[in-house]
Amino acid sequence: MDDTFSFCLLMLFLLLMGSSVASFDGPLYDSTAYTECKMQPEAALYGGGIINDQASGVEGSLSNSATTSSGVYSPSFILNNLSQGTIYCFSSWVKIEGAGSALIRASLETEKETYDCIGTVLAKHGCWSFLKGGFVLDSPSQLSLLFFQNTDDRDVNIEIASSSLQPFSVQQWRTYQQYIINTKRKRAVTVHVANEQGMRLQGVTINIEQVSKDFPFGSAIAKTILGNLPYQNWFVKRFNAVVFENELKWYATEPEQGKTNYTIADQMLQFVRANQITARGHNIFWEDPKYTPPWVRNLTGNELQSAVNSRIQSLMSQYREEFIHWDVSNEMLHFDFYEQKLGPNATLHFFETAHESDPLATLFMNDFNVVETCSDVNSTVDAYISRLRELRHGGALMDGIGLEGHFTVPNPPLIRAILDKLATLGLPIWLTEIDISSTLGKETQAIYLEQVLREGFSHPSVNGIMLWTALHPNGCYQMCLTDNDLQNLPAGDVVDKLLEEWQTGEIEGETDDHGSYSFFGFLGEYKVSVKYGNKTSSLTFSLCQGEETRHVSIQL
Repeated sequence: MDDTFSFCLLMLFLLLMGSSVASFDGPLYDSTAYTECKMQPEAALYGGGIINDQASGVEGSLSNSATTSSGVYSPSFILNNLSQGTIYCFSSWVKIEGAGSALIRASLETEKETYDCIGTVLAKHGCWSFLKGGFVLDSPSQLSLLFFQNTDDRDVNIEIASSSLQPFSVQQWRTYQQYIINTKRKRAVTVHVANEQGMRLQGVTINIEQVSKDFPFGSAIAKTILGNLPYQNWFVKRFNAVVFENELKWYATEPEQGKTNYTIADQMLQFVRANQITARGHNIFWEDPKYTPPWVRNLTGNELQSAVNSRIQSLMSQYREEFIHWDVSNEMLHFDFYEQKLGPNATLHFFETAHESDPLATLFMNDFNVVETCSDVNSTVDAYISRLRELRHGGALMDGIGLEGHFTVPNPPLIRAILDKLATLGLPIWLTEIDISSTLGKETQAIYLEQVLREGFSHPSVNGIMLWTALHPNGCYQMCLTDNDLQNLPAGDVVDKLLEEWQTGEIEGETDDHGSYSFFGFLGEYKVSVKYGNKTSSLTFSLCQGEETRHVSIQL
């Protein structure tokens, strides 16, 4: 979709929503991203933005070298008059000399603070790679330095081209989010009402109710939900998706070798089935040795291979076709316990065997610090993409991108930029374990949670969101939605607000002189009831994603 057409759609959306077109003085956010190294750089997004816009009052000039508090870096941009709270989107094409490849990080230093990472790219020799990120300042800056550096100690020459820095107001950012929600998460519907002779009926009373949602939005649960009817009712009222916090992990199902016990997981799955909730499988293996059963850590060679095979066969046969997803080899970007023990093809074997055992489940790569930050060199967006491509090239049927999302301070433009790059792979993206660090106050947790959830729901390539908020008597992993009496905490208020905002409320109206009634509805299942005199009728229909208006006919 080109920018002109997208802009026209946005203007139409603003008019339909009753907003003034004049109130949007955007540019339109550009979701363009690249993951392939190119012989020539593409044109700068936004024509370079304020880097080339001297009239904006923000001057951005390229410097061959610049000195920061931590050293001298080249190349860099000197930026003047950056404002607090503005959302800045940054991008650049990067090429290196002096090494085959290097992880290049873009950083920002103001008078008061250094933003360690606003974007990264795995740059290569001989071709251009695309860096996309951004930042939001905590305080205004009259003079800032945006600079590039290699993340290791090697001496490499960094070249940049087609750089861009584009500011967005909070209102512009939110308007674009809402535009995506209304065009990707909703669809127009026209209900036609006629009598048995096919005559259209005007003035028919019509009631429309969304009975279920298409978008999976859920939370982790633990065994604490078993037998706790108030907690179960609270959960079912809100969520249509679930993941077990720990109860499927190897250390939970087989704490001693040969003594496999799925009783707790089976009971939790009964709750899931009884309430028609979608469930993710988490996880088959966890690469972190700390969370590997102690008896497994002591195995080597054939004994370990036998135990691994038994684990997959046992788990997958027990739950074949029960879970829509499986996180196969959890956090493999940070840990490699099984590959150290069983060789470099161990992970590939896991995916192959899991697919053979449950071919209808989507197999996910799941890791942390991919979307939360770009400071973790193990899990940059390019590191994630590289590992995924490596496994798929080896034959792994991996079709899902899992981003845990354990945030401290979220960076909205970086989140969106990383999602843009991952979206180029054409695979479903799920935010799988969303929470906000307990090091922050509950009010701050709620503010940051809303930022993250809005970024996820408004990105067209995100197919589901899971919170990591299983409730225990002593609290939650990092963030709770309620207290132990199921009274909302600030984060719970945010979730309830967004759940209400992201559903079609009950609609009542009358058919027009064409015997029709039209509305925009969130994707999902609907029930339509009509009444005309002493006659009534009803039907249900599915509203799936589509560009065209969904037409529904009902007869009285």
